[in-house]
Amino acid sequence: MSFLKLENLSKHYGDFRAVDNISLTVEQGEFVSLLGPSGCGKTTTLQMIAGFVEASAGRILLNGRDITHEKPNRRGLGIVFQSYALFPHMTVADNVRFGLDMRNVAAADSSARVAQALALVRLDKLGQRYPRELSGGQRQRVALARALVIEPPILLLDEPMSNLDAKLREEMQVELRDIQRKVGTTTIMVTHDQSEALSMSDRVVVMEAGRAIQIGKPLDTYENPVNLFVSQFVGKANLLEAQIAWQRPGKAGLRIGQHELEVDCDSELIGPLVTLCIRPEKIERCAAHEGLLSGEVASSFFLGNQWLYRIHTDCGDILAIWKNDGQAACQPGQKIFLRWPVAAARVLACSTQVEHV
Repeated sequence: MSFLKLENLSKHYGDFRAVDNISLTVEQGEFVSLLGPSGCGKTTTLQMIAGFVEASAGRILLNGRDITHEKPNRRGLGIVFQSYALFPHMTVADNVRFGLDMRNVAAADSSARVAQALALVRLDKLGQRYPRELSGGQRQRVALARALVIEPPILLLDEPMSNLDAKLREEMQVELRDIQRKVGTTTIMVTHDQSEALSMSDRVVVMEAGRAIQIGKPLDTYENPVNLFVSQFVGKANLLEAQIAWQRPGKAGLRIGQHELEVDCDSELIGPLVTLCIRPEKIERCAAHEGLLSGEVASSFFLGNQWLYRIHTDCGDILAIWKNDGQAACQPGQKIFLRWPVAAARVLACSTQVEHV
């Protein structure tokens, strides 16, 4: 039996469907991210799990218990808000202790648990400071300690790193995931940052317009997007419109401009037109006789450890990401030849029906 289960969960505001019939199972100890753009329903879903928003339809089951209509304080969940919501007049230790005081935990036990929680987030020497005396990353860790000290069955994270700068954000992704693995708390995180979701999660739920479009492991979601939306939102993608030239079991031939390309295809393609998706890092530069396409470098962007190129071809513009190996970069106007492994190309479905991977 799954530890947390959402059964056909929906939230409607009049005719507007903020969340539309989401079903999801989460195992104990799993880290799941709800990923999508603003307005897709991910925060509303989290708030229904927390009890802050009442569901219009469906059920929420926690370890077999129906908590759909329980008050938030009866659910006992740990929550880290986007703003951290620390009490400015309380010390770090008192902020962490607050949830235990509300549960009437004995003073001796409370002090021991606060000390343990602060040590877990590496703030054991800062217990007597106030939030205003802390950095952004330290405030985030206080909020995390406050959520974990009550030993919740589920930890809910609402855009927990959106207020941090880029470098600190990357560091906190690693730290937060390490803490979650050490404690083993089932965790659900809301984020619009695809790199954050892919790097931290056991599974990712990609949402659009209130619906779960694709549910799967990060690598599978990135490598096998089910439609155009997922391919564009989860990473960069080259999307080429193609005509179906031929099909046979496991393979298909697609005509793109003057080129016919072979792709792997497990199911029958329907309709005269499809979209071919190829990730930029799968594009390879090659010799003329090995090329699938020829092109001309239109622009280049230096990203430190790699280069991002936009290349004009007769099939449209192609993005390519190549490692910075210290060699001279390609120059605008330079003619180059491109190829990619057959297995790297994905034929995208037009349907937005949810798929589990």
